[in-house]
Amino acid sequence: MKKNEILAKIAFFLTDGKQHLIFTPNPEMLVDASRDSHFQEILNAGDLNICDGRGIELMAKMKIERLAGVDLLLEICALAEKTGKTIYFLGSGDISGLEKLAKNIKSLHPNLAIAGYHPGPKLTLKKFGNSTVLNDDEEENKLVVNDIIRKSPDILFVAFGHPKQEKWISKNISRLPSIKIAMGVGGAFDYLSGKTRRAPRWVRRRGFEWLWRLGREPKRIGRIFKAIVVFPFLVIFKNKSSNKIV
Repeated sequence: MKKNEILAKIAFFLTDGKQHLIFTPNPEMLVDASRDSHFQEILNAGDLNICDGRGIELMAKMKIERLAGVDLLLEICALAEKTGKTIYFLGSGDISGLEKLAKNIKSLHPNLAIAGYHPGPKLTLKKFGNSTVLNDDEEENKLVVNDIIRKSPDILFVAFGHPKQEKWISKNISRLPSIKIAMGVGGAFDYLSGKTRRAPRWVRRRGFEWLWRLGREPKRIGRIFKAIVVFPFLVIFKNKSSNKIV
């Protein structure tokens, strides 16, 4: 699916009166989904899954076009500004970072209505069989949910990192009647708030953003190993009989 087709679909989502989930799988996420049945179910139930990884693009023989989650977030903000829809930022755990994020987004889209933002509840994952269960403080989570209900945004961006953000969305979306689109955005808030520097455009175009991030954050080596070694292995040797990756 090309970018213009994706945006047309999202524009429709904002008008059809239903709730829609958008996820942005990358190779690391798909490896984790292969080991977590609940996470796999959530991704496969998404209304729109966007390729956010060069590895997926390559394994699909370039039949899938990559669109980074942070870029899609900005495209949706532009669409929301144009159509008068409101947005809400949830996650990052850092209120000052969210304030910078909101300021930077408003500088790009001055007429965009930002209904609110919240750093989010503390979330943990507990192993349960061949899956993981999302744990949160019920009262703390209720405060977050009530704030979103009170401010009634149309679009919710959630940045808890995977699989927490996808599991939180899946668990709570039915409690948020105003939300037309909920999207997991990973580290997008850090990029757009200026907390983390993104790779130069020429690096991203050549598919080496993972190498750039590894150079700046060597502790990511385990995550990179999943993406460039484990993921191709799973695709080549374990999914020959299926068109689905997750």
